[in-house]
Amino acid sequence: MITAAVAGLLAGYGIAIPVGAVGAYLVAVTARTGWRTGAAAALGVATADGVYALLAVAGGSVLVPLLTPVMTPLRRLSAVVLVFLAVRAAWTAVRAHRAGALASRDDGAPGPGPARAYLTFLGVTILNPMTVIYFAALILATGPAAPSSAPERTAFVLAALLASASWQLLLTTGGTLLGRTLTGPRGRLTTALASSTLIVVLAVRPVG
Repeated sequence: MITAAVAGLLAGYGIAIPVGAVGAYLVAVTARTGWRTGAAAALGVATADGVYALLAVAGGSVLVPLLTPVMTPLRRLSAVVLVFLAVRAAWTAVRAHRAGALASRDDGAPGPGPARAYLTFLGVTILNPMTVIYFAALILATGPAAPSSAPERTAFVLAALLASASWQLLLTTGGTLLGRTLTGPRGRLTTALASSTLIVVLAVRPVG
């Protein structure tokens, strides 16, 4: 069971550490709203990773051929959602800056609350079928050493969930520090526009 847990940790960090569009958006939301909301968003991402790890150990070899035909539409849908969120964040920042409201965190355009942030990031992450294919490929590649018993599968899934959650929470800490450091109106506007641009680039690039 220890071997399965270690494999789950490595798999969880392997899928979580590369910072893509969701990671960039997570940092941006945390910088704008605070650590509590960012932590809820981070747990939304980790929950999605945990769900896909569970699906992979439960029947990855069956799910891969079923998901392959719809990967491109799901990627495009995920990109559309992320672009929408990025454009909305940029527009909100510009509008608040023009109104002179960016000097305060409690401005006229508050960010999402913890519950909404959790559901938003859970939904965006669930739209990426590469996660379940990643976990399934790892499990299939290990052959006879793959987690087979219920305790081993449980250990693998929980370890992957823990790894993803710890990394996402680390990103939210960076977002909190960013938000506390760049508190001036110009700094907050600049970082909002920069993060929105980065999110759009990262979201669109794999789709094209």
